[in-house]
Amino acid sequence: MSKATLFDSRIKKYAYREASEIYRDIGASPDGLPIEQIEAMREKYGVNGFTERKNDTTMQRLRRAFINPFNVILFVLGIVSLVTDVFVASNFARNATTAIIIFSMILISGVIRLIQELRAKSAAAQIDRLIHESVTVRRDGELMEIPTEELVVGDLVLFSAGDRVPADIRLTKITDLFISQAAITGESAILEKSCRKLSYGEQETLTQLENLAFMATTVISGKGEGIVLAVGKDTLYGSFTKPDSDDKNSFQKGANSIAWVMLRFMAVLVPIVFVLLGITGGKLLESFAFALSVAVGLMPEMLPMVITACLAKGSLAISKKQTIIKDINAMQGFGSMDVLCMDKTGTLTNESILLEYYMDILGNENTEVLDLAYLNSSYHSGVRNTIDNAILACKTMPGCETHYTDLLAQYQKADEIPFDYARKFVSTLVRDSDGECQLIMKGDIGHIVSRCSHVEYRGEILPIEKDGMQSVSSVVDDMLQDGMKVIAIARKNVGHQSKITPVDEFNMTLVGYLSFFDAPKQTAKESVAALKRLKVTPKILTGDQAAIAVSVCRRVGISAEEILTGAELDEMTDSELSTAVEKIHVFAELTPGQKVRLVSALQENGHSVGFMGDGINDIPAMNEADVGISVDTAVDAAKDAADVVLLQKDLNVLEQGILEGRKTFTNMLKYIKITASSNFGNIFAIVCASAFLPFLPMTSIQILLLNLLYDILCIVLPWDNVDEEEILSPRDWSGKTLGRFMMSFGPISSLFDIATFLFLYYFLCPMLCGGATYLNITDPSLQLQYVSLFQTGWFLESMWTQVLILHFLRTPKVPFMQSRSSTPVICITLAGIVAFTAITFTSGASLFGLTKLPLWYFAFLLIVALVYMLLTTVAKYFYKKKYHELI
Repeated sequence: MSKATLFDSRIKKYAYREASEIYRDIGASPDGLPIEQIEAMREKYGVNGFTERKNDTTMQRLRRAFINPFNVILFVLGIVSLVTDVFVASNFARNATTAIIIFSMILISGVIRLIQELRAKSAAAQIDRLIHESVTVRRDGELMEIPTEELVVGDLVLFSAGDRVPADIRLTKITDLFISQAAITGESAILEKSCRKLSYGEQETLTQLENLAFMATTVISGKGEGIVLAVGKDTLYGSFTKPDSDDKNSFQKGANSIAWVMLRFMAVLVPIVFVLLGITGGKLLESFAFALSVAVGLMPEMLPMVITACLAKGSLAISKKQTIIKDINAMQGFGSMDVLCMDKTGTLTNESILLEYYMDILGNENTEVLDLAYLNSSYHSGVRNTIDNAILACKTMPGCETHYTDLLAQYQKADEIPFDYARKFVSTLVRDSDGECQLIMKGDIGHIVSRCSHVEYRGEILPIEKDGMQSVSSVVDDMLQDGMKVIAIARKNVGHQSKITPVDEFNMTLVGYLSFFDAPKQTAKESVAALKRLKVTPKILTGDQAAIAVSVCRRVGISAEEILTGAELDEMTDSELSTAVEKIHVFAELTPGQKVRLVSALQENGHSVGFMGDGINDIPAMNEADVGISVDTAVDAAKDAADVVLLQKDLNVLEQGILEGRKTFTNMLKYIKITASSNFGNIFAIVCASAFLPFLPMTSIQILLLNLLYDILCIVLPWDNVDEEEILSPRDWSGKTLGRFMMSFGPISSLFDIATFLFLYYFLCPMLCGGATYLNITDPSLQLQYVSLFQTGWFLESMWTQVLILHFLRTPKVPFMQSRSSTPVICITLAGIVAFTAITFTSGASLFGLTKLPLWYFAFLLIVALVYMLLTTVAKYFYKKKYHELI
């Protein structure tokens, strides 16, 4: 039996019991849990959370810092080195230097990553404060506010419109409570809840049980109170939610694709090296250790650390620009986003709107229409929106406060049906002092007119004409085309009826309209142009009328020649929609489900999609998008669903965040591509040399030392400058171009390595060893000197070219002239060349099998480096011309 089935049978029983029975069964009371019982309930039933990452332990951070595929390879190599160089070697040949270097590499990489994790923890604390959710509970008979994660089974919870249900709850008290269960069912329908005991056989489907509220669902309107039945992983939501889900983790997918490219190169080169060494007479264990060192030499060992440093530095830079990355891995979606879907309200237009006109059905000013709208906005218990706020602000107008106070005293609320994104209107039932009730509807013009059979004009009720919608259009179309938001008001007398159902929302009487001024922000046009310059296509997905959306979009520079409404979208096949989403940029009159379908269609076409939202209706689309974006003024549920939180609802802020995200990934790709291609060139040269040289061109310890020194220098790359042209396009984080880059630039390195081999073997080494080549030397000490000179010469050539090539491949431009590295990168790389060259002149050089070379050799190195840079620049030009990108 599955976990979900076990949960179903366990919690369903409480729907058929009275509250008093549940209190006894769980060990709670109507006054809430005693404070001293809280910890016992937590121990018995668990905590209200899904993952341990929120309470990250030191051991977990240590594990993530030190245990990864690259470190595992190094660790295996270190063990092999200990065995071959220490345990089975003779006393004379015993040398633990290789093992020490290997374990030092593991230690350095792990410690730096751990430091970054600890720094990220403080940033996470800031984010937690931003999206912190609390809940009102009754404990010991008193109401108190506690963090959601401190909730336990048996607590009495109170919630209202806009809240997310924090656990699975049996409702005990409700007031017009309507809940959206889209988070657990995927359906946009809104359900009315009750607190009555159900009878067996009634609503057998768990999610349809009307007296249960489930974790992660959203309160659309009304209020509720109930007893917590299950928390955390034991909830219905927890039964099918995986901790640290990788569904949206495109960053990890990209990292895996890069790792696979590297592994494929290793799978080809390592066996070749092992076989060649075996053929040329090397010992099998020694050959195996060297082949493993070749694998390590090919792999960018510090990759996890450099990635972590880049992401942490980028996250810090973005946070300084009013943007917080909740999940550091989500920066991939931020940097690669090429389509941004958003609602216009609060993004292109101001968050607050102004009521301009209140009019009857012919467009004449009519205060009764405003009075009806005021009653509706005052009494509906759903989340207040900009329209409600604008209507309720009328009370503050001079001389109006008394009027609206008297109006609310004259009419009392009897019932309501909350706003529904499918119906697009809200209904309230009000009762006057005589007990007579009238139903007031406020919302979308088309949806309300379709439910009206009569119109009211100057107190007279008239049947609506067949071309009623055409008459409506003649009044409101001009306002809509001017970008004004227009809603309709309708009413119906229902006598002494005290409850309403959706059936009552027909045969209404249209009373009039309200018109609101929804002006574009002053910065909107500039922001849209900036997004287009960054090759991010803005698309408007709004629930507003099409005419309003078109008017606003034209003013801010978004193409609105074609527009698609929700009704038209529903008639399209997936294939038709796939074509339409590419050429259409404005979508209006949408439901939350239709927004999800549009995001999915864009993703199917290969786009990386961002969705910017702040309301409950945006959450499904934010979850579907590659990167969900919200603002700190959004509802808690939206902030919790988002990957990125803007501290200011402005596209200019988003633009800055996108730029920083792209800079971060460009610097990461620099390290990966340049290091991998350079390493490949060196290792390919080793393979070639191994087939012909009677000795190893470089020892295992020298390969490891070279990589260690190079990677230490690369730690500064997160602080490098990035060419403006490199961040004007979305950055793709994957290994699909890595192999191409390695094969294009790696062999150039190999070419100069082989030239250096020939120079060393046939010129420098014989000159310093009596004029003979290695095979003609019989003196063992002279042979050792010959090998040491050769290996030192190639060590220096590899180190010089690897470090200098950073400056030439980091930009498609001419380095140092058209594009300069940052000052830290220039200083540290040049200082590194000097310092690492100086190692060969110290007494410690012998520990690594290195020796001092004549100064004139460095003139040769300089010539090799200059010609290498020149050839690389030419190759870079043709590569850019063919593939239209470098990094």
